[in-house]
Amino acid sequence: MRLAHITKVMLIGVWIALAAGQAAAAERMAAKEDIVNIRSGPGTNHDTLWQIEKYHPVLIVEKKGEWYRFKDFEGDQGWIHAALLDQTPTVIVRVSRCNVRSGPGTDHDIAFTVDRGIPFKVLQKQDRWFEIQHADGDKGWVLETLVW
Repeated sequence: MRLAHITKVMLIGVWIALAAGQAAAAERMAAKEDIVNIRSGPGTNHDTLWQIEKYHPVLIVEKKGEWYRFKDFEGDQGWIHAALLDQTPTVIVRVSRCNVRSGPGTDHDIAFTVDRGIPFKVLQKQDRWFEIQHADGDKGWVLETLVW
C-alpha cells in the first residue's frame, strides 16, 4: 500500500515538473514592425486573421520552423513569422480606459488617456510603475496592474 502511494506522489511530481517546464519555455516577444499580419497557420499561404501594431506583446506557445504560434493578452492565438518579432520589453493596456501619467505615481498629471489594446515599449520600471513609449513617440508612466 505504501509503495502505491509513493508511486502516485512521484507521478504527480513528474507531471508538475513537466507542466512547469512548459510554462518556463513560453517566451514573451513583441511585434517589431508597424503593422504585422497574424495568420491562421504557419505560412503566408494561410489566411490573415487580423493585424497587430508595433510593440504588441505576444507569448510564444509553439515554434514550427520560422513560424511562431502565440497567445496574446486576450487569449487569442495566431501565427507570426519570427522575423517580425523581437525581444523588446513591451506591455499592452488591458483595461477599457487607462491614464498615462507624466511621472510614476497618481500625484503626477495625466499626460494622456488610452483605450484597451494599445501597446507600448517599456523604457524602465520604478516600483509598480512602467515608463512607456508608444510607436508614435508619446511617452508617460502607467501602473503595472493596468497592463499585460
